[in-house]
Amino acid sequence: MNSADDQLKPAPGALQRAFTIIRALAHAPAEGARVTRIAKEAGLTQATAHRILQSLADEGIVEQDGNSKLYRLGIDFFALAAQASNPSGLRTLCRPAMLRLCASLGDTIFLLVRSGFDAVCLDMCEGPFPIRSFTGDIGGRVALGVGQGSLAILAFLPEAEREEIIHFNVPRLRGYGVLDEVYLRTEIERVRQVGYAGSNSGVLEGMAGAAVPILDRSGVAVAALSVGTLASRLTPERLPTVVELLKRQADAIGPRTNPFDVALRRTAQRPPIAPIAPIAPNGDGIGR
Repeated sequence: MNSADDQLKPAPGALQRAFTIIRALAHAPAEGARVTRIAKEAGLTQATAHRILQSLADEGIVEQDGNSKLYRLGIDFFALAAQASNPSGLRTLCRPAMLRLCASLGDTIFLLVRSGFDAVCLDMCEGPFPIRSFTGDIGGRVALGVGQGSLAILAFLPEAEREEIIHFNVPRLRGYGVLDEVYLRTEIERVRQVGYAGSNSGVLEGMAGAAVPILDRSGVAVAALSVGTLASRLTPERLPTVVELLKRQADAIGPRTNPFDVALRRTAQRPPIAPIAPIAPNGDGIGR
């Protein structure tokens, strides 16, 4: 007679098959894969692969896009990996660099990360000048393409993802009055050529910003370091120095980023289109 512990053990090979599915998903495209492809790569029947995927989805290890029906590794998988591999996360990793930049430049420094079709302010170090931004305080978000930081991220995403975001976000950008698809594509190309986003965009009078992407080991933007300041302080003569300091810190951070950090995890579900409030005529803010 089997003991109680024996009865609780998974069926022979069940764990191996589950990890085979997980490994197949790890090598799948960023948008995910269909069950037929996963089954083939895992060497399983489609029915078996589907059953295991559903079990993993129940545990949050796998998620399925509601529109495309593609499967991909879930947020809980990356959260567990992040806790095991790098409990401090991106914010702690970048904090010393942000403090150094804030002290050296005397301006406000922002750390932005991508969240679906938006950029989110993960951290900031306030300088002495009273400024505001599109994202507001820590935790605020803005559509990718609006402001220097989110533009730096968008420009260095893989082409397919970049095109999807442009298509989805253009209607959201029109609330700002001066942003359209031609403008956005022109700015993206310029950022890709020079390696940074930096200017007074004209959207927010009297304010300016500069930002560089933080690139992971594959050269994909996972975040951005950004300076927000008065337009009078970001002169053409000073801009190269600001950009050089930002790049130096971003280059040091990039190789140290944890690919399993939950803060860098792309969301699988497309957010609803939300209207963007027009900027007030006095333009109190910056484009970070």
